[in-house]
Amino acid sequence: MSECTHDCSSCGENCESRQQPQSFLEEPGANSHIKKVIGVVSGKGGVGKSLVTAMLAVTMRRREASVGVLDADITGPSMPQVFGLHEKAQGSEFGILPVETKSGIRVMSVNLLLEQEDAPVVWRGPVIGNTVKQFWTDVVWQDVDYLFVDMPPGTGDVPLTVFQSLPVDGIVVVASPQELVGMIVAKAVNMAKIMNIPIVGIVENMSYFQCPDCGKKVKIFGDSHVEENAAKYGLNVIGRIPIDPSLARQCDAGEVELFEGDYLEAAADAIEAL
Repeated sequence: MSECTHDCSSCGENCESRQQPQSFLEEPGANSHIKKVIGVVSGKGGVGKSLVTAMLAVTMRRREASVGVLDADITGPSMPQVFGLHEKAQGSEFGILPVETKSGIRVMSVNLLLEQEDAPVVWRGPVIGNTVKQFWTDVVWQDVDYLFVDMPPGTGDVPLTVFQSLPVDGIVVVASPQELVGMIVAKAVNMAKIMNIPIVGIVENMSYFQCPDCGKKVKIFGDSHVEENAAKYGLNVIGRIPIDPSLARQCDAGEVELFEGDYLEAAADAIEAL
């Protein structure tokens, strides 16, 4: 046998010193017991990823699951706003305590730690990545059936940190009806494949507008391309959310838990089936 170079990737020997591929997974805190981690992603911004995250959390909570939301969009946090959370997260001897919504959803966001809600987060990438990891390792999530991770748009530092550091069980891809959706879906799907993360399905936001007078559905952005793009990658469309002024008002008022409609019931079914 030739002299060992300690490069196991190119060696066929099954020796005792053979090294396994390095894992970057972080362990949650000792008082956190999380069954499933679901990432909510998009290939670009402005498609309603945070809205879908909040609505998925509310939908699963209505099914009597224990739910948490980790707001990984550090520079553009919106979870406290849509849930109407303005108090600050407190600490204990065990770690940081998430803030609970009216229905009992546990939320952790950088805005729950800042002295002023409108203070900008002017941090470089490594600091942002470490903050996301701390939201996983240092927060006392307790017993959570589903932890939804609202990720920033794109395929940069934070999505990479989440995929490498958290045991993500699946991702939900958020898209819009425009033809640009093909590129959006492709970026998110290809990154998930590279990171070997299962894809639960695609949720189309701003799918249509329903006239309050006659009930007709109007496709504001033209015919949807989400079905053909989903089929291209062997994925399912698991939800369509309309342009709904009442839903927008509820989010602005911090009352997303009051939304009506069964837009994400199929998504919830797919998540439960993981």
